[in-house]
Amino acid sequence: MANAGTVSKTSFWRSEDGTATLIAFSVLTILLGVAFANLPKNHRELAAEYQTLKTQNEPATADSKDVKAVDKKVRLKEIETNLSPNFFKSWWLKISDWSQNPFLGFRSSGGAWQWFSLAATGLVLLMIATLGMWWQRQSVSRFIPAFVVVFALTTLSFVLASQQLLKYFNLEYPLWALLVGLVIANTVAVPAWLQPAVKPDLYVKIGLILLGAEVLFGKLLILGLPGILVSWTVTPIVLIGTYLFGQKILKIESRSLNMVISADMSVCGVSAAIATASACRAKKEELSLAIALSLVFTVVMMVVQPYCIRRMGLNDVVAGAWLGGTIDSTGAVAAASELLKSPVATEVATTVKMIQNILIGVFSIAIAAYWATFVERKKRTDDSESKRSALGEIWRRFPKFALGFLLSSILFSAVQASSVEGNAMVNAVVDGSSKHLRAWFFCLAFVCIGLESNMRQYAFRLRSGKPIILYVVGQAFNLTLSFIACYVVFQWLFREATESLLR
Repeated sequence: MANAGTVSKTSFWRSEDGTATLIAFSVLTILLGVAFANLPKNHRELAAEYQTLKTQNEPATADSKDVKAVDKKVRLKEIETNLSPNFFKSWWLKISDWSQNPFLGFRSSGGAWQWFSLAATGLVLLMIATLGMWWQRQSVSRFIPAFVVVFALTTLSFVLASQQLLKYFNLEYPLWALLVGLVIANTVAVPAWLQPAVKPDLYVKIGLILLGAEVLFGKLLILGLPGILVSWTVTPIVLIGTYLFGQKILKIESRSLNMVISADMSVCGVSAAIATASACRAKKEELSLAIALSLVFTVVMMVVQPYCIRRMGLNDVVAGAWLGGTIDSTGAVAAASELLKSPVATEVATTVKMIQNILIGVFSIAIAAYWATFVERKKRTDDSESKRSALGEIWRRFPKFALGFLLSSILFSAVQASSVEGNAMVNAVVDGSSKHLRAWFFCLAFVCIGLESNMRQYAFRLRSGKPIILYVVGQAFNLTLSFIACYVVFQWLFREATESLLR
């Protein structure tokens, strides 16, 4: 992104990457501490009972098996609930579905108005963002009133995304947030007093590091080697193949636009696009274009791909893996897999997508290294730059917030794997707070990306049709290669694992 390309004279910890890492990691650590403090006094006894029930053999007779299985499932759910009190869950504003009156979105499913949640959400976001401005030695007094307006635009985006008809077509909040920002930027323009709060890089980096708490290595164990083979073999091949197609065949002038679209389409949609844009210093308009393409094609694939799967008669494991490896966002994968009406397909699809999400940090490092070593080496004609070592240049360009993403993923994976209580604490933090915060910071970022994007400058790229051709051809390649990989891995190489999942 444009701002990401600026070389700061300040220390790393005062930069946007450092600030985002400090703030997001501190928030996650505090939330873990709160979850630990709220464990019930008898948590050890509950954890022991949970372990016993999980390892308990099922009864031999069919009738008693049905009853015992239900009782066991109910008790396990009770223990999980007792161990995972969602302390802050009621704080976060979650816009309800509405049909004609948008203000009804501020009422909970129980009918109560959510004004406290609106105020609490805005206040927490304001405190976190203001802390970032203070830490970066920027004007807090100018930031606060501007942030209130940006938060209002973000809330509007969530309200639009919750309209029942629009929600039915899965037009999610990133699209509306981008459109809200783009409409303002490309019509009346962004007033100067609003600029201090237009900080898309900071918001999105905080959101991505918070996302790390949801990308847990324990997911790897659910599908094991078959899931890793499908996710980690196909994805880099599609990314590299699509990028080379854009450069060699389509001859797209902007390498960064080519790379952002390729990563968006091959890895995991918006999150990958943002991380890649930072690694290759893409412009805001390029990122906006890539995200818009991704969201439009995702809506189409969410409807068409499940229909094709039913017509093809694929089993639930292959179908779920294919959905998870090709549809761009985790939420869209879950929604599309629900159309198959199979819990197995949904579990496999979301797991494959989460395994794929782990590659965000890895690809950020690889793309930053490639950009510094090959793409922009010819541009560095300055003597001081020519003397800089290759490793030093890679480190300078590397999106260091990706390390925060990996650290949060490692921390939460370790806590989850440590004990039953650890797993409960992770669930409490993610379900009760971090995923809500992450969504709000992402939405703030998308609004600001729209506010900073002058699409008139990039209209000619759409007129040429090359970005659309790149996405269509790349996604066709992705669909074909992913299908072959899913079929070979789950139908031939690991057929026993597939049969065990289908039982």
